[in-house]
Amino acid sequence: MKTDDDTALEVFGFFNEIGIINQLSTTMLAKSLPDGIHPSHFSILNHLVRMGDGKSPLRIASAMQVTKNTMTHSLKVLQDRGYIGVEPNPDDGRGKLVYLTDAGRVFRDQAILRVTDAFGDVIGPDQLSIIRRIHGDLELIRAHLDRNR
Repeated sequence: MKTDDDTALEVFGFFNEIGIINQLSTTMLAKSLPDGIHPSHFSILNHLVRMGDGKSPLRIASAMQVTKNTMTHSLKVLQDRGYIGVEPNPDDGRGKLVYLTDAGRVFRDQAILRVTDAFGDVIGPDQLSIIRRIHGDLELIRAHLDRNR
């Protein structure tokens, strides 16, 4: 799609705002997590809840758009905390599969409550109304971008 300058600035401005919102909200999430757990670790737990567990580390790395080495380190942190289990893949003797533990699910749910409380200090009724109005549209844009990586 060929765009004119105004459209290009509008599209860029939209994604720029999303990027800034992501940075600010990720910082709030980081402040609500215990030492040693980063937003990227939370994202893995959240991914396993949303998409189902029993995924290979490589598949999770691809979804998170990080290297296999980065994912290996993050999975080790989560496994050491008891939030995930890593088991041999029964269909591939060399492969592994990642499973969310009950403790991991509880931690993820508690983290959501903690960060939601933090958001509650800055999100008023006007912002909540906007969030409710645009959430579905943002999901559609995310799904389209995900399909067209």
